[in-house]
Amino acid sequence: MTSINDIRTKIKLEDTELLNTTSTNFPGNYPGYDDRLNLDEFKKKLQIQILNLNDTTTEFDIIGTDASITNAFRRILIAELPSMAIEKVHITENSSVLPDDVLAHRLGLIPLRADARLFVDKAPGDTRECEEDTLIFKLRVICKKNPKATADGSDDPKNLYINSSVYTEHMEWIPIGSQATKYKVEDIGPVFNDILIVKLRPGQEIDLKLVCHKGIGRDHAKFSPVCTASYRLMPEIILKEPIYDQYAEELQKCFTPGVIELEDDKNGRRRAVVAKPRLDMCSREALRHPEFKDCIELNKIRDHFICRYHFCVFSLEFLFRFLVSIESAGAVPPDQLFIDAIKLLMSKCDRLLQEIDGNANN
Repeated sequence: MTSINDIRTKIKLEDTELLNTTSTNFPGNYPGYDDRLNLDEFKKKLQIQILNLNDTTTEFDIIGTDASITNAFRRILIAELPSMAIEKVHITENSSVLPDDVLAHRLGLIPLRADARLFVDKAPGDTRECEEDTLIFKLRVICKKNPKATADGSDDPKNLYINSSVYTEHMEWIPIGSQATKYKVEDIGPVFNDILIVKLRPGQEIDLKLVCHKGIGRDHAKFSPVCTASYRLMPEIILKEPIYDQYAEELQKCFTPGVIELEDDKNGRRRAVVAKPRLDMCSREALRHPEFKDCIELNKIRDHFICRYHFCVFSLEFLFRFLVSIESAGAVPPDQLFIDAIKLLMSKCDRLLQEIDGNANN
């Protein structure tokens, strides 16, 4: 029989359905449980466990919060944190096979290495190119025949032609005003130098001026500092009784590799044990086998999130018994992006409180 505490804190996975999917731990719903909002209790329960942190990937677990808060961070990261992106493309020459609009679209999606916090938003209708709100790049490439091409019959364009492929490494930053003294050359540019923009053949040329502005993902996806942002609940796998030998091996095959391990007991028998439940993708395959249906219990812990954010060069994973992931576009470190998301959420809460206080006074 499912206990009240399990109903409050876990989502139960059955072979054909999910149970307890709706949060029910609100004040007064369960006798004997004080579910009133209490800031001190919230701070005691809240945990952040960083599993991995580098320039490209951050993994962490958040334990003790609610899905609404986790999802708020996810949405802020996707849509409300600013970044720099190519907004306008001035085309002097484009004799490539790509039409002007397609070429401009590809350029707009190139992730840029530029800290948007150092720039201001472009005023509506302002056409000036100011150092405070604009970055300029030049992209001019001409394809020619390679006079030193080998005569071995190779049809590789890199052997036959010069500049047969245009990459982001060909983008040249043109400083405006005092930008050359404010920023280092290595701090401004595309995140990756090997992104293919267009292919050319002898006689073809592109000559472009790229104008970059500050924006947010809510206005256009190219401004989103994250590639993906997602979260999932921490799985829980309970073995109700020991499972041995060939049954243990069959159970192991029902889960993602690494979730179930086999170990020898004191009698020399192979026994199934739960090793890394966070790796489980919750396929529920084991529940489809009659021999395991009454031997295991599958849950998701309601307040433990595994989160992952990908920023083009970065991914972040956290857990409340939530799993979240983030990938950064590379301009700002992933840990700093999450801190910025927290600050933005706090400012939203402050504005809401001011509105409430103002309405109460009126």
